[in-house]
Amino acid sequence: MSQQKWDTENIPDQKGKVVIVTGSSSGIGFEAARVLASKNATVIIAVRNLEKGKNALNKIRAQYENSDVQVMELDLANLKSIRSFVNAFKIQYDKLDLLINNAGVMVPPYGKTEDGFELQFGTNHLGHFALTGLLIDLLKNTKDSRIVNVSSAAHKYGNLNFADLNWEKRKYKAWRAYGNSKISNLYFTYELQRRLVNSKSNVKVTAAHPGLTATDLQRHSKLFLFMNGFLAMKIWQGALPTLRAATDGTAHTGDYFGPDGWQEWRGYPTKVESNRLSHDKKIAAKLWEVSEQLTGIKFNL
Repeated sequence: MSQQKWDTENIPDQKGKVVIVTGSSSGIGFEAARVLASKNATVIIAVRNLEKGKNALNKIRAQYENSDVQVMELDLANLKSIRSFVNAFKIQYDKLDLLINNAGVMVPPYGKTEDGFELQFGTNHLGHFALTGLLIDLLKNTKDSRIVNVSSAAHKYGNLNFADLNWEKRKYKAWRAYGNSKISNLYFTYELQRRLVNSKSNVKVTAAHPGLTATDLQRHSKLFLFMNGFLAMKIWQGALPTLRAATDGTAHTGDYFGPDGWQEWRGYPTKVESNRLSHDKKIAAKLWEVSEQLTGIKFNL
């Protein structure tokens, strides 16, 4: 990449662009929403907790008085909520320039979504798969639109067991389940890339990971809370790979961005490579098929 230290100064004016950022009431999602609002985009803070969403909106408005920001309710652990969100969004907007699939849960105790999916797989992958599928027509009809899927270095722990995606037959391992959800984000990115190219669509799909960043997402992990004190990046820097994946004009569909430092833990965003397993086309195609069956949503590509 041409620039060593890519930061928010590299982001062009976003005036006229409509952006959805899921899970944007705190952490990296909030920072991405804040920066894009500062660049004059119309930003939808799509969150489960409306009160937290309104707090986020007020923080952005306090900093950027004329920013065009709105809060909308979206629970990615509930397919009905996803459909309601999309219906409400389509009533207000006839275009979508940028969808940032950022929301996620990380190593919680075992739980299930409203629809009976293991919580991490159901929220982090299936929820965003469904959301993207329901919005793909708007994205296709918007010039130079883009989808960003936020994954994690933890995708390296992922290895899907299609016979037990919801961890009903095995002892639950929260980290392994998290890794499964994050490699699923990459399977989804690369399979969607192939399908968009095949259908000659101009929609770009990219992915990003934040390295080691201190956020509320890590509240279930004592190790990460300990490491945050001296190793983790601040949120403004952890959001940069997502923002680069979202706005860099030189990014190609299928590109994956992460920090440029040792082990991709820290640093400034650059193009990185996900692991070999994440590029397995057969697994990606199977996951796509299973995801369509589980969510009941087919992509109109």
